[in-house]
Amino acid sequence: MTFTVAIVGRPNVGKSTLFNRLVGKKLALVDDMPGVTRDRRPGDAKLLDLRFRIIDTAGLEDAHEDTLEGRMRAQTEAAIDEADLTLFLIDAKFGLTHLDNTLGEMLRRRGRPVVLVANKAEAKGSDAGFYDAYTLGLGEPCPISAEHGEGMGDLRDAIVLAIGEEKAFEDDEDFAETDISLPTELDLDDDGEEIEPVYDDTKPLRIAVVGRPNAGKSTLINRFIGQDRLLVGPEAGITRDSISVEWEWRGRTVKMFDTAGMRRRARVTEKLEKLSVADALRAVRFAETVIVVFDATIPFEKQDLHIVDFAAREGRAVVLAFNKWDLIEDRQKVLAELREKTDRLLPQIRGVRAVTVSGQTGDGLDRLMQAVVETDKIWNKRVSTAKLNRWLDFQTQGHPPPAVSGRRVKLKYMTQIKARPPGFIIHSSRPEALSESYTRYLINGLRDDFGLTGVPIRISYRGSVNPYETKSKKR
Repeated sequence: MTFTVAIVGRPNVGKSTLFNRLVGKKLALVDDMPGVTRDRRPGDAKLLDLRFRIIDTAGLEDAHEDTLEGRMRAQTEAAIDEADLTLFLIDAKFGLTHLDNTLGEMLRRRGRPVVLVANKAEAKGSDAGFYDAYTLGLGEPCPISAEHGEGMGDLRDAIVLAIGEEKAFEDDEDFAETDISLPTELDLDDDGEEIEPVYDDTKPLRIAVVGRPNAGKSTLINRFIGQDRLLVGPEAGITRDSISVEWEWRGRTVKMFDTAGMRRRARVTEKLEKLSVADALRAVRFAETVIVVFDATIPFEKQDLHIVDFAAREGRAVVLAFNKWDLIEDRQKVLAELREKTDRLLPQIRGVRAVTVSGQTGDGLDRLMQAVVETDKIWNKRVSTAKLNRWLDFQTQGHPPPAVSGRRVKLKYMTQIKARPPGFIIHSSRPEALSESYTRYLINGLRDDFGLTGVPIRISYRGSVNPYETKSKKR
């Protein structure tokens, strides 16, 4: 982006609503309850002809630095220091408060460009709050309605005036369209066999980090990137929004999503927690690889298994991270138990990679990323049609499909129709007669013979069409 803008203000003035309007998506959670946002959330904003990077922040409050509110304030102040411009939101309907005056004084002391924004200006009785904003000494307030989209043109002009036209309209290559050409035919080798594509180890990795509350997800990501980017603490359920961070691992771009802890559905009763969990589920669907963080001191809770099963059903590549390994005393014994339970309780992704890590000390993080890359390779793997059909002949000879009503089911032809995750289709004489147990037999064979371990595999069947079937029915 050409420049960065941070949205700040006291709680419940509409910062996340304005953020969602500027990015054009409902990325940030919005609720009438004050203090919904806790971490700072970045996004790509568009305001008429302006393109810039926007950062949503937590509501600023006067609190001791050791409290949760104090740590939230530190995150917001870091966003202000990072940004080129600050949008200071006040609630024109409610009017100024002592906290607004305190924040205005803090922004004046920093000496950075500030645009004073009077939100909720469409409400009756907002004129008094609008004119009171002049007393903050931050220039003329810009009246808007973030919820209804009013005043966006005036906000655009105020941003350009504050940051300067040269900075505001600097050439930005991030919005250049990328031409993605799709192959129209198969690549064949000299023998006429399909060439299996080579894994692209330069493409960015999209990873979602999920798990139960207080498993150490945010601490783990902070250790990855080497800074206190995400809010952490002893309290369970600190993270609410799904926050993305970008960094590099061995020269490869990684986009990692921190998500809210997911409790059992029966325990999720509050509206805000439901929104947080729904946001976490969307992050899983958007990601390619899902790191499921287990608390190594109490692993394999029922909810842990539900989370892994959800990621597998969504077709994501799954890696297990047993966090808080620094708290384990008898490590050899616990490690053997974890291996046994992983194989026994997660048969749907047999061979899944599991790594012991510590977010506090940083131990095992490199091995965890290596496991992510190896799983991503398998998730993107393609097997040539010739190899699959030779394999299918061998499998059916060793274990033929069952006979139903005295008629043997024939498996005629097999091909891989997709990767990410690997999906196969088998042409069969009677697909409806094949049992789930025989499908599991084929899936296990694919895992063992083609190295498709630790990722979900999907097999579907297609029957042959009998052109005389409709004629016989008419008779």
